Amino acid sequence: MSIDQIRTQVIASIWQAIAQSGVDLTTISQEEQEKLVRKVADSLLATVDQLLDEAQPAPSQPVEEEDDKAEKILWEGRPYLSLVEKYVITSERLKIIKGMLSRDVENFELIRIQDIDFKQNVSERMLGVGDITIRGADKSNEEIVIRNVKEPEKVYEVMRRAWLDARKRYGLQFREYM
Repeated sequence: MSIDQIRTQVIASIWQAIAQSGVDLTTISQEEQEKLVRKVADSLLATVDQLLDEAQPAPSQPVEEEDDKAEKILWEGRPYLSLVEKYVITSERLKIIKGMLSRDVENFELIRIQDIDFKQNVSERMLGVGDITIRGADKSNEEIVIRNVKEPEKVYEVMRRAWLDARKRYGLQFREYM
């Protein structure tokens, strides 16, 4: 379910609760009522996401070796309002971990990436989340979308720097054909 669908469902639930409460809102204009309900919905979603963050165990820090070639975790996160999916960007790969009881781990090597983009629609910008699309040379999975991540521009930059560093480390160069 997308962020917009979740937000719409929460807003509908708030309107239903107001109707069931019997509180008279006729003294407040319809525009102000809608503004209030949207703000309550956004605050509720932010609070739920924060509670989900607190419920997650703290990320384990790998034992740092003195070897500069050791794989390092550069960023860890999860989709907004998700308990069953986690993303890890390391100096070598992108890991997508799915599942609560069982686990499915997908690895995408950074050197196989061909292009990275991020996008946000209006409601995602208001919530501070967005999607990062990664296209690569792997025929089994040509496109991966890291969805609903917090601070997508920052995560995009971390991913882009790691991608460029990995390509440099392995001696790969960009070539454009016209």
